[in-house]
Amino acid sequence: MQASDVMTTQAVTVDPATDVVSVAKLLLEKGISAVPVVTSDGTVVGIVSEGDLMRRLRDPSRMRYWWLDLIASPRDDLADYVKMRGRHAEDVMSRDLVAVAEDTPIADIAPLLATCQIKRIPVLQEDRLVGIVSRANLLHGLSASQSSIAPSSPDDKTLRRRVIEAVTAIPGIARSWTLNATVTDGIAEIWGIAESEEEARAMRVAAEGVEGVRRADVRLGHIPAWGWGI
Repeated sequence: MQASDVMTTQAVTVDPATDVVSVAKLLLEKGISAVPVVTSDGTVVGIVSEGDLMRRLRDPSRMRYWWLDLIASPRDDLADYVKMRGRHAEDVMSRDLVAVAEDTPIADIAPLLATCQIKRIPVLQEDRLVGIVSRANLLHGLSASQSSIAPSSPDDKTLRRRVIEAVTAIPGIARSWTLNATVTDGIAEIWGIAESEEEARAMRVAAEGVEGVRRADVRLGHIPAWGWGI
């Protein structure tokens, strides 16, 4: 399996000028740990994580050990100043972006997340964001690969796109941005959050209605609308 087989295509993003308070609220509202910063032409210029925002809560005088002052450059000090006091996403975002391509094997993504100590990674196509792969997405892929000995085929990739389109197009689906799917040998597995059993059934029916899908299994967590983000 590759990144394109498990990535979330409905990626939540922010503009470089988005204020940090709005970014923090977005992370809480969507239940995510980081958000890519994308310009108007679709270019990814950085990512804002929970860690970037939490850094602003620390005491600047206690941020680093004395010996770091011996090796820090004026440029480092200026960067820290901007991150601690900046008001916009472009001020606090991490610019050393770790990203993968659509054809990156998921076996290569897992150690990358561990090495870089990150929870999600952007998937780029010529510097344009096409999806996000999170730790949960990797588990989805692992589950799908273990449920069938057949590898993902071009037909499975097409079916996956159609299944995602079908379930996210259901009227009244409250948290479509959490939905993801994997398809292996025509068997679809739907992942994400549902607010009711009715939503889960509707997603299964929608996936089964996609021509070529042999079976649809729902792997959905259930969180009532009032309980999200608490």
